Amino acid sequence: MYSGAAAAAGPPRRDFISVTLGQEDAVGVGGYNNSKAWRRRSCWRKWKQLSRLQRSVILFLFAFLGVCGVISYTSMGEAWKSITNKSLDDQRTEQEVPRLKLANPAVLPAPQKADAYRGDYPELSLQKPPKPLHGRRGPSKLQIKAPRRDMKLKTQHDTVRAVEELVKADKVEKTEKSIISWRGAVIEPDQSTEPPSSKIMEPEKPSSVEVEDQKEPVPLNERQLAVIEAFRHAWKGYKDFAWGHDELKPLSKSYSEWFGLGLTLIDALDTLWILGLKEEFEEARKWVATDLVFDKNVDVNLFESTIRILGGLLSTYHLSGDSLFLEKAKDIGNRLMPAFKTPSKIPYSDVNIGRGTAHPPRWTSDSTVAEVTSIQLEFRELSRLTGDEKFQKAVDEVMKHVHTLSGKNDGLVPMFINTNSGQFTHLGVYTLGARADSYYEYLLKQWIQGGKKENELLEDYMRAIEGVKKHLLQRSEPKKLTFVGELAHGHFSAKMDHLVCFLPGTLALGAHNGLAADHMKLAETLIETCYQMYAQVETGLSPEIVHFNLHAQKGHKDVEIKPADRHNLLRPETVESLFYMYRFTGDKKYQDWGWEILQNFNRYTRVPTGGYTSINNVQNPSNPEPRDKMESFFLGETLKYMFLLFSEDMDLISLDKYIFNTEAHPLPIWVPA
Repeated sequence: MYSGAAAAAGPPRRDFISVTLGQEDAVGVGGYNNSKAWRRRSCWRKWKQLSRLQRSVILFLFAFLGVCGVISYTSMGEAWKSITNKSLDDQRTEQEVPRLKLANPAVLPAPQKADAYRGDYPELSLQKPPKPLHGRRGPSKLQIKAPRRDMKLKTQHDTVRAVEELVKADKVEKTEKSIISWRGAVIEPDQSTEPPSSKIMEPEKPSSVEVEDQKEPVPLNERQLAVIEAFRHAWKGYKDFAWGHDELKPLSKSYSEWFGLGLTLIDALDTLWILGLKEEFEEARKWVATDLVFDKNVDVNLFESTIRILGGLLSTYHLSGDSLFLEKAKDIGNRLMPAFKTPSKIPYSDVNIGRGTAHPPRWTSDSTVAEVTSIQLEFRELSRLTGDEKFQKAVDEVMKHVHTLSGKNDGLVPMFINTNSGQFTHLGVYTLGARADSYYEYLLKQWIQGGKKENELLEDYMRAIEGVKKHLLQRSEPKKLTFVGELAHGHFSAKMDHLVCFLPGTLALGAHNGLAADHMKLAETLIETCYQMYAQVETGLSPEIVHFNLHAQKGHKDVEIKPADRHNLLRPETVESLFYMYRFTGDKKYQDWGWEILQNFNRYTRVPTGGYTSINNVQNPSNPEPRDKMESFFLGETLKYMFLLFSEDMDLISLDKYIFNTEAHPLPIWVPA
């Protein structure tokens, strides 16, 4: 209808719609102007147009991204903080290292290398290099974390590098945590007749000469070079004919075994270090690392294995800073502990280190007093290094027990003690020789080792010295030599073992540490006597035992020697005391006396193919009757003391920093924390 009407009406009419965009739209009446307000309203409209599911998914995604962002920020923040701190620490370390003082570097910087002098010192003939005394007295006379192996043999030229290495190593480590053999002498079984604190310090490292204390090395003198030559000659015999075995038999070019643990090698380790024999030391270390095994079905003597093996390993650890030796020391120390499992806590004399069992000698349940009271320095030090108090506790109990016992005579002790009852036996016999000597030595040395705080030890030592002066001192004729005899059931005997010659050195050490001045005076008179035990003999070598004349007799010397006593075992006691006397007095005569002894050892005991031998007859210069045996302590003690005696460097193993055990192995004196 509409079409027809329009056609009839005339031309079509056009309709228009006009839209006006005015200012009102700008304020929100419906127009678009891209303002922030408009955009917010637009986004909100879009959001409201979404379904509930869509909005939930979007919210979840935003929440997830937010959590991830927080975690990432935390991780990166910690990493950045660590890097920043490390950078600051490095800067501080670089600034501080030059003035860092190592609390415990390796005790002794590697000595001057002896090889440097090798070509300048010809083979000695009659005046062959100083030879130390052989065989040892009866029962011994007597802060630190181990640095890494990579600091083994340092020279003075390596000092700065060593400091840096030690600082780094310390940072790492803080995060980890039928016959009795007495010191070489064979003794038939007798037919008759406030102690150390148990509080253990944390394990520390071997202490060494502090960097700023190191000074230019003192050149070796002719006599020291002679000792080095003597040592090399002895070492050659051992290496060629007895390597890895206990003792050299130089004449038969073979060896003898006692424990089968390389006694001579272990006893000589710290001597090698002190003499500067680096090549030989490294060779010996290799044997210790690869061949020294304690898991053996073998009985060892508690005392001898403690002073020689345990003492030698601990000393070498302190001098070299090589933790191999501490690990070996811990091993043997643990294996010796069964000896203390007795009713009285007085240890048995023998231990099977493979089976973990212990027992007294077959013929008696007694132990010798010197043996059970001369293992303390070593076990106490082992506790200090490991932090395991069981070692010190065991030996402290022995000293505390002996301190309370009756049967003493003005501080002098009998020679035997029963492991069942814990009481002295064979009462009435008192000596400073075999079986008792090192008891007195270790009283003083434990007191010094522990920082002079253990008053019971000092009291027992002082009382004993007064007992010696009261009961055992006499003077000989014609030279009126002061000597130490023996007392048996009230009867004095003018018999003196060479072993007793440890006493002058011990007395001098006590006087140096503040004890009575008359101890030094007595030391001076006794060392003269010990020297005369050499000088009045045809070979210039002392016998094992002498008897002094108490009454003047025409044609007789002060010293008388019985046929059974005229052997010489190359013992160290006199040379040991000469070393102490020279260190404390500076009197050159003590060096001269030692030089005489060394020359006589070379004349009468040196074996051309290598090694030195004990002799049977010191009174026959034309035929001293060699015994074909070189005791381990010849290298471990005699030659070491010779070398130190001839040194003009008073800081070489300073006696204010180290205490020697009865086998001449230096251990550090404890410094209060």
